[in-house]
Amino acid sequence: MLQHLAFSGENIRNGKIWTLVTGLFIHGSLLHLFGNMMFLYVFGNTLENELDSNKTVSAFFLGGVLSFLLSTFFYAPEIPLIGASAAIFTLAAIAMLVKPLKFSFFFLMPIGLVAIIYFIYNIAAVYYGYQGNIAYVSHVIGFTIGIPLGIVWSRKWIKNLLITLTMLFIYLLIVLLLFPAFPRLL
Repeated sequence: MLQHLAFSGENIRNGKIWTLVTGLFIHGSLLHLFGNMMFLYVFGNTLENELDSNKTVSAFFLGGVLSFLLSTFFYAPEIPLIGASAAIFTLAAIAMLVKPLKFSFFFLMPIGLVAIIYFIYNIAAVYYGYQGNIAYVSHVIGFTIGIPLGIVWSRKWIKNLLITLTMLFIYLLIVLLLFPAFPRLL
């Protein structure tokens, strides 16, 4: 299945262009699928309510396809990339700039804060060279693709970005006050 449906530089080189889309729908496990569906529900639902389903679906596929293509610069051609994570990161960036204060009952915090924390976690994973089955670079690429879309689709993107950064600062302050040893863990 991976040979014919997963995205990889090798599959693209061999003319399997459909893997740019099919790779988004293949997942490595039920846990992988569940995690992606949970994040898709939170960010996708927010965007459909704020924008419309056409923009949300377009952003999902644009983010997913471009993330796959740009990831070829960072992963060996034979490495298969599967899942919708990078596409969902595109939606997360847009949601952060469109509706950062929308509260998520899944995460028990505003979605702008969820988006920026998870983005920072993925940047740290790339920086520290975490290995494994997670394409952290693709997540960062997906989020980066979502930023210009969020700017175009939000009249208040600067305000929303400042709200998100303020929430992040307050969150980090609370973490430092509750867990003074936290900086030493880093």
